[in-house]
Amino acid sequence: MTCIIIEDEIPAQKILQNFIGKIPSLELVNTFKAAIEANSFLNSHTVDVVFLDINLPDMSGLDFIKTVKNPPVVIMTTAYPEHAVSSFELRTIVDYLVKPFSFDRFLKAINKAKDRMEVPKLSEESKGETIFLNVDKTMHKIVLNEIIFIESDRNYITLVTQTQKLSFIDSLKNWTEKLQGKQFVQVHKSFIINSQCVDKITGNTVFLNANKIPIGRTYKPNLLKALGI
Repeated sequence: MTCIIIEDEIPAQKILQNFIGKIPSLELVNTFKAAIEANSFLNSHTVDVVFLDINLPDMSGLDFIKTVKNPPVVIMTTAYPEHAVSSFELRTIVDYLVKPFSFDRFLKAINKAKDRMEVPKLSEESKGETIFLNVDKTMHKIVLNEIIFIESDRNYITLVTQTQKLSFIDSLKNWTEKLQGKQFVQVHKSFIINSQCVDKITGNTVFLNANKIPIGRTYKPNLLKALGI
C-alpha cells in the first residue's frame, strides 16, 4: 500500500515515518506539512492511505478531506482525545490515532485500512448479478449490488434500490440467507443494508443515500466489522 503523511509537527512526522518503515507492505511516497501542498499532489497522484492530522496550519484535516475527489482511505491523527469520535462522519476515515500512540495501536489502524480497501471487491464480485422478483404479477429485474436496503414489516418485505421500491410477502430471514457472502449486513431486526451505500454513522443511526436506518445494539459490531471500522 502506498501512503502519504500530512502532518505539520516534525516529531509526529518522524514517528509515523518510523512506524511505516517497520511494515514491509507500506510504502511512504511523500510527507507534507500543509493541506494545500498535499492537495496539489493528490490532484496528480494516487495513493492508498493518507495519515492526516486534524489540526493543520491552513485548514483542518476534516475540511481538507472533504475537498478531495475520490479520497483514499484516511487515518486521522490528533493530540486531542475529544476529536477521536466514535462515529465517523466521513466514510473514508477508518480510524483515529490519538497522540502519542504506540506501534501496536498504529498496526491496528493499518489492518483496518487493509480491510476497508478489500471491501469494494465484494461489490465487484456481485456486479451485474441479478434476480427477478414477481410483484403484482410483474417480473421485476433487480441488480443485487444496487439494493440500498431491505425493510421487514410483519409478513411484508420492502426492497429499495436507486430506482425502485417494491413491497411483497416474504421474510427478512429469507433475504439474509439469499444475500449471504455479499456486501449486505443486517443492522436491525427489521433492516438489512448494503454496506457499500453507507454515507455515515451517527450514534445508533446509519445514513444511506438520504435514508436513515436504525442500528440495533446487538447488530452494531457486525456493521462496524463489515465497514472495516
